[in-house]
Amino acid sequence: MTVIAASVDERLRLAKDAARQIALLDSARKSALLFAVAEAIDEAASEIVAANAEDLERGRADAIGESLLDRLRLDAGRVAALAAAVREVAELPDPVGRVLDTRTLPNGLALQKVAVPFGVVGSIYEARPNVTVDIASLALRSGNAVVLRGGSAAQSSNATLVRVMRDALRAQGVDPEAIQSVDDFGREGARALMNARGLVDVLVPRGSASLIETVVTESTVPVIETGAGVVHVFLDATARDDWARDIVLNAKVQRPSVCNAVETVLVHRDAADRLLPELLASLADAGVTVHGDDATRAHDDRVVPATDDDWAREYGTLDLAVRVVDDLDGALAHIRRYSTQHTESIVTADQAAADRFLAEVDSAVVLVNASTRFTDGGEFGFGAEVGISTQKLHARGPMGLAELTSTKWLGRGDGQVRA
Repeated sequence: MTVIAASVDERLRLAKDAARQIALLDSARKSALLFAVAEAIDEAASEIVAANAEDLERGRADAIGESLLDRLRLDAGRVAALAAAVREVAELPDPVGRVLDTRTLPNGLALQKVAVPFGVVGSIYEARPNVTVDIASLALRSGNAVVLRGGSAAQSSNATLVRVMRDALRAQGVDPEAIQSVDDFGREGARALMNARGLVDVLVPRGSASLIETVVTESTVPVIETGAGVVHVFLDATARDDWARDIVLNAKVQRPSVCNAVETVLVHRDAADRLLPELLASLADAGVTVHGDDATRAHDDRVVPATDDDWAREYGTLDLAVRVVDDLDGALAHIRRYSTQHTESIVTADQAAADRFLAEVDSAVVLVNASTRFTDGGEFGFGAEVGISTQKLHARGPMGLAELTSTKWLGRGDGQVRA
């Protein structure tokens, strides 16, 4: 029977209790559980889409903007993709129990360092109902319970998704309290989640820079920081025309609202006359507004003047900042100043330039001759992702199953005592 929690604290304690059961499930049992969750999502697709339509209608009335509306939207295809992602997670190797280190002390005491679940994983996010499913599935596969705060914009979608997944757990004989939401407690729920030290083991925020900053600065629970995406592509002097055009267009246009979309393109001065006319025309044809420096504007009168703020802006829209730099050094200096250490890419035929870019750019993901849109847990083969960490502790880049485990040492002896 599901317990009706009267307070946030009670709900968090239910999750803590459920985490013990989830941690003891073997790999086959967790996999079967996720297949049941995926099937339940497929069966409830029309109900999920209808709930999402309520959120979209409310979002339009509240003028939340096209970027958030795109992240919020769940149509039949996106719901099917959610279920498919859960199945992919179900088929991934179990991260729990991996032996990470083995050693035997001189006295014969045998030690093993193994991967274990965190316990309770919390997440605070906004207007992203896909995160509800992604984090829940990754948490369960890695032996964790999960507590979610998805925000008011996706209230109806998240409530339906959580109910569907909890019902699937119940039908499988697993405590449904392993998937919790504190959405109905509003801001009190978010504050309680941030201060639930001892009940929540790790907290992952996903959303705007302001949301992430709030969680990082106000939480007493350990936080894995997922940062904003001021993402760069540098077109080197030797960049192929077609690669430069195709990579920039894909990185900006395919889905401009996501954090791995490019926001600034830097162009080597020696390649500007060759690359910019076609690139700027292609961007304009795709509906992109380019904010450029004087050297960029000289190639296309549709380019609007860039301000200093544009170089540090995560647009999340069909807007793009373009700047001509003198050389690779200039590109590296610009990235060091403005990057949020998310993803950067270089387009070049010069192996030395590629190697230097890979070595010197200090971001979670650094690419050569590829779109920044590949920075994604699904694309990396994780099935789904918890988020993209831009910090340097424990996890960095797209976070999958392994990043939702901690470690412990197991020692097996035969009477050893320390001298």
